[in-house]
Amino acid sequence: MPPDFKHDLARTVLAVLFLFGLIAASLWILRPFLAAIIWATMIVVSTWSVMLAVQRRLWGKRVLAVSVMTVALLLIFVAPFSAAIGTLVANADEIAGWVKGLAEVRLPPPPDIVEKIPVVGEKTAALWRDYATKGFAELAQAVAPYAGRVTRWFAAEVGGFGLVSLQFLLTVIVSAILYANGEDAAQWVRRFGRRLAGERGDRVVLLAGQAIRGVAIGVVVTALVQSLLGGIGLVVAGVPFAAVLTAIMFMLALAQIGAVPVLVCALAWLWWKDATAWFFALLVWTVIVGSLDNVLRPILIRKGADLPLLLIFAGVIGGLFAFGLLGLFVGPVILAVSYTLLDAWVAEAPAEKDAVDRG
Repeated sequence: MPPDFKHDLARTVLAVLFLFGLIAASLWILRPFLAAIIWATMIVVSTWSVMLAVQRRLWGKRVLAVSVMTVALLLIFVAPFSAAIGTLVANADEIAGWVKGLAEVRLPPPPDIVEKIPVVGEKTAALWRDYATKGFAELAQAVAPYAGRVTRWFAAEVGGFGLVSLQFLLTVIVSAILYANGEDAAQWVRRFGRRLAGERGDRVVLLAGQAIRGVAIGVVVTALVQSLLGGIGLVVAGVPFAAVLTAIMFMLALAQIGAVPVLVCALAWLWWKDATAWFFALLVWTVIVGSLDNVLRPILIRKGADLPLLLIFAGVIGGLFAFGLLGLFVGPVILAVSYTLLDAWVAEAPAEKDAVDRG
């Protein structure tokens, strides 16, 4: 008698193992491209409305809109590096003069307010006075062990720059493909979600898209506003290399570090140059710019995604630590999907209990 295939345990187990094997093999083959695919998905989902607006202005031609968006992505990558390199080349003589003048650098004595700081004021002032009496040569010797570590880290980062550039170009290519066929890809993902969990699966897919869009708006727009305002403050205060420092602030803000470290370095430079008035003006501006992300980012994220703000914030910070910069988007999406499924499961519990009681 033929076996009952509906209750053939061995057949079911083998089928599941075969599917898992296919999925694992596919992921292994796509492993070099996964980061680019994920990044491209995040970029296209968060900028899809922009692409549609560009398409409407270009006589409804999708090819033209895709071309414009692709060129824009390339410029976003090339422009900051071009500006940084151009600024360094244009000021090469000034940089060389600074390097030659380092041998005569002397730290100014600490201000009186440093010694009045509770607990650490006296030790900090004493250490400051000690190094203020030393020249650059002695300071360089003291910093040498740490400088070596920084140099090795920088060399490793520069060595991987070519790979990062290749990954970005691949991301741009995948983004162009998704821009051209976005509706078909979205429909396929929604059908996949419905196939897994019915209407709940479709809702999860839509919620994941909202989470990506909300985080992109909150994180990227906040980083852009912070870096631009910080750059304006640097230009007004007369700090050199404002364009390079603005690009650095933007990258630090994207990484959730913020623009404050760069502005603090600018404050130290102004203090060293005895520009007291500009020092205090930039200090006030630093406090405003540094606290901006605590106000603007939650508002923008909450506006873009109908999710608890604490959940999105935890996803952004936790994803950053777990997956790096990519985790800024992956973290909130994972938490959003988990939260939606858990919330739907909990919401169904009373109805099931009532049905059992009535039975």
